Amino acid sequence: MDKVLEVKNLHVSFSTYGGEVKAVRGVSFDLYKGETLAIVGESGCGKSVTSQSIMRLIPEPPGNITAGSVLFNGYDLTKVKEPQMRKLRGAKISMISQDPMTALNPTLTIGDQITEGIIQHKKIHKEEAREQALHMLELVGIPSPEVRLKQYPHQFSGGMRQRIVIAMALVCEPDVLIADEPTTALDVTIQAQILELFKEIQKKTDVSIILITHDLGVVAQVADRIAVMYAGKIIEAGTRREIFYEPQHPYTKGLLQSVPRLDLEMDELIPIEGSPPDLFSPPIGCPFTARCKYAMEVCERMYPYKTYISKEHQVDCWLLDKRAQSVYQQIK
Repeated sequence: MDKVLEVKNLHVSFSTYGGEVKAVRGVSFDLYKGETLAIVGESGCGKSVTSQSIMRLIPEPPGNITAGSVLFNGYDLTKVKEPQMRKLRGAKISMISQDPMTALNPTLTIGDQITEGIIQHKKIHKEEAREQALHMLELVGIPSPEVRLKQYPHQFSGGMRQRIVIAMALVCEPDVLIADEPTTALDVTIQAQILELFKEIQKKTDVSIILITHDLGVVAQVADRIAVMYAGKIIEAGTRREIFYEPQHPYTKGLLQSVPRLDLEMDELIPIEGSPPDLFSPPIGCPFTARCKYAMEVCERMYPYKTYISKEHQVDCWLLDKRAQSVYQQIK
């Protein structure tokens, strides 16, 4: 598959009155054409900061990309000037924000909000932009698009607003779509409809999707590959099957044990005890050490090497070192 996006050793910090928050600490991943990569983890692990850094949407200051690169179409997005980034945002890389109830401008019609991006990036006439907007509303399943173009956001339900936000993100035919918790504010029925819509759109447009979520149920339905984040680092990554059925890191295992699953018999849900580490002064070793019942002395002193279980499946954990096999057997 063709590689669309390549994130290498990305570091992002925020300067605050209390000190420097190291929100993203050496994140690396690739995104391929037509695939969905899900980035999962607890709140505060750095998922949204990573996605916003790709789009260069973190406020600078206090935010700052301190190291690393984001390679896209021959550009390193961490070094591109703001005028060039404005041309790429929406046209080549689009984002769906978390809350559809606040993502739309209440003073503009849906038609004006969708055609604004088309006119800005494609430099076409308003009538042609309107035709493209109508086509996009049909694609995302909005009934009576002619009528809906003239209406305002308050005349739509939450699920319909999310469809409008998706239409706005896709109308310029971007190569990459970043969906940041796209179903969090929706009820379960509408959530299922939106996830099905993602699948249909991806088949029709071949867009590459980065899905940011903490909901493993969402991930199970749409992701091709999964990256598990904790304390600003990707600690395990692999295909959907590898992460759900062959997890290796204790944190990944903990996530899966703490959510209900219909495909496995589970007597009870087991929460992960403790809290993530303070990112003002992150630990030098494995960040999960304080919450891991299998932690060893080396886990506190040194960050683990990356172990490759397969071509796609990689894990940062000392338990996979051959010298720790006796401990590793306890969690198999």
